[in-house]
Amino acid sequence: MVNPALVDPATVRATAAEAWIRAQPILRNYRAFYAQALDDADPSYVGGFGVFRHHPQPPTPAGPPAETPAGTPTGTDAVDTPYSRAWLDLRAEPWVVSVPAEDRYHVLPVHELDTVYAGFIGSRTTGPEAGDHLVAGPDWQGEPPPGIRSVIRTATRLVGILGRTRLTGNTPAEVAELAAVQERYRLRPLHAYTGTPAPEPAPEPVWPVWREEVPDGVEFLSFLDFLLGFFPPDGPVPLPPAEHDLRGRLTDLGIDGRGEFEPAALPLEVRTEIARGIADGRTLLNRATAELRDRNALFGTRAQIGADFLRQAVGAAVDLHGLPAEEVWYGRWEADSAGHRPPHAGDREHVIRFAPDGLPPARFSWSATLYALPGQQLVDNTLDRYSIGDHTPGLVHDPDGGLTLHVRHKRPANAEHSANWLPAPDGPFTVVLRLYGPDRSVLDGRWRLPPLDPR
Repeated sequence: MVNPALVDPATVRATAAEAWIRAQPILRNYRAFYAQALDDADPSYVGGFGVFRHHPQPPTPAGPPAETPAGTPTGTDAVDTPYSRAWLDLRAEPWVVSVPAEDRYHVLPVHELDTVYAGFIGSRTTGPEAGDHLVAGPDWQGEPPPGIRSVIRTATRLVGILGRTRLTGNTPAEVAELAAVQERYRLRPLHAYTGTPAPEPAPEPVWPVWREEVPDGVEFLSFLDFLLGFFPPDGPVPLPPAEHDLRGRLTDLGIDGRGEFEPAALPLEVRTEIARGIADGRTLLNRATAELRDRNALFGTRAQIGADFLRQAVGAAVDLHGLPAEEVWYGRWEADSAGHRPPHAGDREHVIRFAPDGLPPARFSWSATLYALPGQQLVDNTLDRYSIGDHTPGLVHDPDGGLTLHVRHKRPANAEHSANWLPAPDGPFTVVLRLYGPDRSVLDGRWRLPPLDPR
């Protein structure tokens, strides 16, 4: 219920702009959640709550980057690390995520309703050993049972997992090996893990049907009001003061997490100011996205992100569920050393030369993937090679121990160059370098990308 005495039309515009920015990752996440967990007619439907859907087959030029609903990750990571998707409802009880012993790189990151990460299960954080890991929501007050290796506490009652598992090649045998690893990921509600009676189930919400026009008008506040009911401000995971401040101003407008907000109940002058605030927020987000130069700082835990709502919104806009830099670091060649932006293959060869002391420093693995522009499509080629890296068989190092990658449209006649060939289109392209488990020298800027040199 709106409290007119507390609503100052002069401040509504600024509150609406901040709320619109704050809502972007929540709304984009709900869009993915609705398609994957609720809508059984959507191609990306995983099967409901507590179910993994695996995608072991990597993308190819003939198909879309990966099976994704609109607005979710582009699937570019799936070239190296195909996805495993799941959603968990933590209202009634925690869930246990079990992983096998596995030396290959993998990560099962638990993202909250606003896309901030609650924790990570995988090679970097929990190691290669088999283990059972507890994911507990803000309402749980119990103790972990024996056998639990780690506990991830969440600030929200709904969470998702977009897991990645390293694919070592795209042959049928290698894809089958990956699929076998993915199938050993397991989800169980806590009562099934402990063999105790099931708790009383949480009531089934009336999930609002997602529509693409929701973020464009005052109705976004109705969705935000509903979704904040899964995001209590007073849970065991501390929220920053700015979050509490915004929640207080939203409560004055009748947005308190009960899902009963009615835009029509607002005075006309307040609705007008909200519309202006939405426009302000959209302008701010568009500008910040256009000015983005480094995506590596966009993603992280609540301790890392804090109350930087704009940073969260930009991250959700450019790569929903992107991983933090300490998990995977991204470098991109958007221009060559001659200043061509973007670089253009045609009949020109480009080379990327890693010096002996400048090889990609990654704890687990690295790869360079080429995408045709516009659209970031993989490039059809005679080798069916879309990325090159430490997993590439037959890679030839330079006599001094360095490594030269040959980026060109036509296959090199020289056998050693062909072994290090990264096929490019007869047109513009970009190359993305991924370091899985980057060295500290990467994170602090001491290691830098070598140039993309035209020849």
